[in-house]
Amino acid sequence: MMRSLHWFRNDLRLTDNPALIAASENDVLPVYILDSEDLKDMGQASKLWLHHSLNQLNESLEGKLHFIQGDSINEIRKLIDSEQIDAIYWNRVFEPKKRSKDNDLIKSLEIDYHIFNGSLLWEPESILKDDGTPYKVFTPFYRKGCIKAGKTPREPLSKAKLNFISAQDQTSLDELNLLPVHPWKKKIESKWEMGEDTAMKRLDDFLENGIQNYKEGRNYPAKSFVSRLSPHLHFGELSPNQIWFKTRAMGDDKNIDHFCSELGWREFSHYLIHHFSFMLKENLNSNFDAFPWENNADFIQSWKLGETGYPIVDAGMKELWETGYMHNRVRMIVGSFLVKNLLTHWSYGRDWFNECLVDADLANNTASWQWVAGTGADAAPYFRIFNPVKQGQDFDKDGEYTKKYLPQLSKMPDKYLFNPWEAPKELLADAGVKLGENYPHPIVELKSSRENALASFDQIKKKK
Repeated sequence: MMRSLHWFRNDLRLTDNPALIAASENDVLPVYILDSEDLKDMGQASKLWLHHSLNQLNESLEGKLHFIQGDSINEIRKLIDSEQIDAIYWNRVFEPKKRSKDNDLIKSLEIDYHIFNGSLLWEPESILKDDGTPYKVFTPFYRKGCIKAGKTPREPLSKAKLNFISAQDQTSLDELNLLPVHPWKKKIESKWEMGEDTAMKRLDDFLENGIQNYKEGRNYPAKSFVSRLSPHLHFGELSPNQIWFKTRAMGDDKNIDHFCSELGWREFSHYLIHHFSFMLKENLNSNFDAFPWENNADFIQSWKLGETGYPIVDAGMKELWETGYMHNRVRMIVGSFLVKNLLTHWSYGRDWFNECLVDADLANNTASWQWVAGTGADAAPYFRIFNPVKQGQDFDKDGEYTKKYLPQLSKMPDKYLFNPWEAPKELLADAGVKLGENYPHPIVELKSSRENALASFDQIKKKK
């Protein structure tokens, strides 16, 4: 029988893994390579998740997963020679650096190779406007380019049944040194379970208990109406195809349609960096290249620490640090505050999220930050500036979420919870809140910072 190598990447699962299932027609050497280049771009929260996800995958593979650290091309070529491999299989990762790496690998191979799509519902190259150019607006991309065009996603595949090749040299997972040494990691580990089995259980639980109120409920950070599947999706512990078909099988109503459209947004983000790879470093909308960002280091640090003096912003940043996650509504609030009220370039926020989020994803993170900054595709207009006081009052009106992450405000009445600087001194004293001591004064004033942002926007409009 032929000897195949399956190269695991962001597809850490056995079910609905197209490349692995194709490879399983032969004896298989399952391999994970921690590429030195990838490691440089990986945040601490991602490393933590990856360690535990790989551990679960290795258990599913009966301890046969071969771990390597080094340059993926060099290591694959070594394995081909040492293990007498006849063919190599892998699933594409739709990121510019990794596409380039794939092309370099292909040029170096002297054996059969087989490449599959195991991470997107639709191939980015197959979706174009009538004039042959890529979409830059989500709704026509999703509704016309994907749905109405009849491009039905591939149905999920069954679980791979494998006959293993045992490699000669074995490296342990621990030798990859993925786990952070900071005690912060224990908080993250206590909040999550990683791996394929947990991912599917989470999907089932969401479809049973959360999706019925998803369209409206997803805006309320204290409620359990979001799936929290994003890290499982990023690491490929389950596929978008599994989610799509299992969700669609429940019927067709506004909640199901809206949840599926969120998968569409994920597709759109990957589509954008595929067709416009420069947006990973530059504004997609070049009109913003002349924007007078201030990038105040003290403001940025206060934002990272959750010490801005705006409770819904600070609660979000505390949630991020304590759990490796942030509710999507709150991501928009803290993003708008950083970019617009603090006049900070979106890349600072993107990089901090990349460091702290367990679901840090190059495409989603970049596209979302450019969206909130007004510099990206189908972006929120720059002049749409989230008011953190009103956002807190609208979406966390009883303060359940905010007080969870800011316990020093737990006795504040709802009327002043999101604007404690306006509360009477007697009320603050009764609530045990000492502004400037156990909770900060606002680092900027809302009205003037909004006016400053709009004035800066006017500057670039005049330069057009």
